[in-house]
Amino acid sequence: MDDDVEGRDRAARDIAADGFDRRRFLGVTAAGAFSLAAYGVTGCDSSTGVRPGAEPGRTESEPSAARERRRTGSPDWRIRSEGPPDAIEGYADKVSVLPGEAFGLYVSTTAPGFRASAYRIGWYGGAQARLVWRSGRVAGRHQHRPRLKSGTRTVQADWERTTAVPTGGWPEGAYLLRLDAESGHQRYVPMIVRSASASGKTLLVHAVATWQAYNRWGDYSLYEGKDGGYGSRSLAVSFDRPYDKNGAEKFMVYERAAVVLAERLGIPLAYTTGVDIHRAPSVLRGATTVVSLGHDEYWTPEQRRYVTRARDAGTNLVFLGANTCFRRVRLEPLETGSVRTVVCYKSDYKDDPYLVNHPTMPTNDFRSPPAAQPESSLTGVLYEGYPTDAPYVVHGTDHWIFAGTGVKRRDSFDHLVGVEYDRVMPQTPAPGPMEIVAHSPLVCKGRSSHSDSAYYTVPSGAGVFATGTMRWVEALMAGTRENGGNHGMDARTGAFVTRATENVLRAFAAGPAAKRMPPARDNVRSVYGHNGHTTEKTDR
Repeated sequence: MDDDVEGRDRAARDIAADGFDRRRFLGVTAAGAFSLAAYGVTGCDSSTGVRPGAEPGRTESEPSAARERRRTGSPDWRIRSEGPPDAIEGYADKVSVLPGEAFGLYVSTTAPGFRASAYRIGWYGGAQARLVWRSGRVAGRHQHRPRLKSGTRTVQADWERTTAVPTGGWPEGAYLLRLDAESGHQRYVPMIVRSASASGKTLLVHAVATWQAYNRWGDYSLYEGKDGGYGSRSLAVSFDRPYDKNGAEKFMVYERAAVVLAERLGIPLAYTTGVDIHRAPSVLRGATTVVSLGHDEYWTPEQRRYVTRARDAGTNLVFLGANTCFRRVRLEPLETGSVRTVVCYKSDYKDDPYLVNHPTMPTNDFRSPPAAQPESSLTGVLYEGYPTDAPYVVHGTDHWIFAGTGVKRRDSFDHLVGVEYDRVMPQTPAPGPMEIVAHSPLVCKGRSSHSDSAYYTVPSGAGVFATGTMRWVEALMAGTRENGGNHGMDARTGAFVTRATENVLRAFAAGPAAKRMPPARDNVRSVYGHNGHTTEKTDR
């Protein structure tokens, strides 16, 4: 047995040492790993304006984080009735706060009054959230129509502040504020209580710029205008407005399940947003891992530069989605001076007046000139297409990422590849050595191609894993009643994705992966050949 194979076997044994029976793995449902609300955990209520179960004066540390995970959850955190769009809706004046920092809440409702409840997302024995704070009754008010800035077609609610929300005693983490109108209708307002430091921890990065890019509240997003056309879209979008639909759709679909899983594992965690990395990159210093969640498309050049530096200093990277770091954006302040605007002209980047004095700072795709920098130099993979729906096909079954799953080469998992996908492109710049661990044939708009899950390492010892599919985080809920039908993915898929994600997060939490786990084996040429086309014979 050569050293590489022996090392991989040893790594697989180490990861599997948590007592999971490999032979039973693929028969286990994802419900067993993710959704245990049926365990009968009880919710908690509170009197007006207090923090349920709070410990006054306590600051977040690793021991207190462990205590937080053991607290009783609140399984009643979900929205039961959205009602009409104007029934109740709101936004916060910050995307994140440090523990103890207050923020303003801006609410419009047709009801005479409402209450706000703050739920921290986590495992909590399967309840997946805990009630941390609840307001008293707040008088309702139907606020005025939003303002549209004609130059960039930017929608701003410009509402009057309804109330201030204190966060004293709130642990770091991802929160959903649920607005409960007296009419019975509800909406969410997301909030991240961010970490000042992630040293020695796995840092979860919430993609708030992407949330806002797709937000159609007020009839405009970075994709379409009021008439539904691309040409009438916003060129800049503001955080000073509610999110559409339930108020937190992108978080619920592409991020929540990964937060719940990471909290269940008990590894040391820290929380931030892409906007906060742009503004305060010191949070990255000493982080064991940075995790980009399921849909993280919009990055500033600064955020990308800081994350790349972290990788080159030994911080592992995980890209759980696809189409990551694809759009290059600029953050701008509002009249108040706070950074609350995401600018992305896309194909009309030449019309951006900012370019007059900053010709190499366009807001278009990272891979496009005049400042071309394909995302693969960071993620290892390149976004290729939309939409697709295809099975995920395992390529490297002896890789430590798949330890304990029981998968064999060419095992497949229906519907796991979609709706957007990435692949390794041999002709584009990418760090190395690069190992393709899943190679999934697909058809997108009549064209045959592949989606790749890939792993690479760099001289600092950092390991980088990219799933190559946008459905990875959704698959953590497959086989449960969470999040609807999950594109038809079944419990077997949920169990496979859950175990593989656990393997990555646990291994990366121990420090630079290449110093502990077997290095990546460069197999790009054997998979794709000299001309960049796959050399594998497939059934598609």
